[in-house]
Amino acid sequence: MDKVLMINQFTGIDTRSSMGNIDHPLANAEKPPSIAELCHVFLDVGVQLSVEASKKAIAEWGGDLEDITHVVATTCTNSANPGFDHYVVKALGLNTSVEKILLHGVGCSGGLAALRTAANVALGSSFRRKPARILVLACELSTPLVRSELESIHQNEEVRIGVTLFSDCASAAILSNGIGVKGFEEHQLELLGWDHQIIDDTEKDLGFDVDPLGWKVVLTTRVPKLASAAVAPTFEKLVNTIPELSELGKTNASAFDWALHPGGSTVISGVEQALNLTPEHLRASYEVYIQHGNSSSATIFSVLRRLLDTGNANEHIVGCAFGPGIAIEMMIFKRPNAVESSGSSSPDQLVQTDL
Repeated sequence: MDKVLMINQFTGIDTRSSMGNIDHPLANAEKPPSIAELCHVFLDVGVQLSVEASKKAIAEWGGDLEDITHVVATTCTNSANPGFDHYVVKALGLNTSVEKILLHGVGCSGGLAALRTAANVALGSSFRRKPARILVLACELSTPLVRSELESIHQNEEVRIGVTLFSDCASAAILSNGIGVKGFEEHQLELLGWDHQIIDDTEKDLGFDVDPLGWKVVLTTRVPKLASAAVAPTFEKLVNTIPELSELGKTNASAFDWALHPGGSTVISGVEQALNLTPEHLRASYEVYIQHGNSSSATIFSVLRRLLDTGNANEHIVGCAFGPGIAIEMMIFKRPNAVESSGSSSPDQLVQTDL
């Protein structure tokens, strides 16, 4: 426990977003909560947060509920059937014909994995010449798992650093394929391309194992080095598949803003060094990490939002996240109305809610 407390002092995180405080019953019960109890909390608090995030995304997008055709959701902190997305759809009053996809097993890369899945769904709709308005949703409640992690640290004398990093968040976005766009729909980001890669022989380095008392984080010391080494070749491959960037001669990592999932301070700094970036390129990732911690799949939307809310705007943004596998998800976005180094405005279709 002493070593975990020491690690907690040096994570670089000042505050973490949580569904409750230190006096919450889950944190003070004699025994850790069961999976059933954790599920009950998620389907209550997690669904509420998800509905709130979705309502903000829909309101700022400007479209109508009946225009939403699909929902792509993700979480790694709940495995209820029906999934939490089912209850979010009901609470929002969406059409019962809305097509739903719920991703599991993708961990911290889930936000971009959900967006990638939504993009492929949108392409399918375009092929069929049908409009697609897809609600993309990520929700994670990690802090209720702290009690279980502390139990393992105490009983098994394990050093478990997940208890020092993770936080709670729900994030939502609306993705459109552009068919049948109405005048009131806001368009703030364009998705130019994406890539997904698996780093060989890393299944035991990053994960989220099922346990009788919830889920336990698997995070080895190899992760920062493995992740950092994978970013450059993935970026090079992706950037060369986008003609617009090749024509601009914009193929250097430092020519972009970066929305990197803040998996930990050594992950962010490792990518910074591997790509010869500066802290300014990764300013949003550092800020979200320091102020909120790591909220797993929902965090990448927080980083994108922070980046778009701050100054020194770059026309193009690279989104990147790592998940179990180890999987790497990468996307390149374009701000349609960006003006270099002149600030930026809030994206109407990227909204996040965290407590």
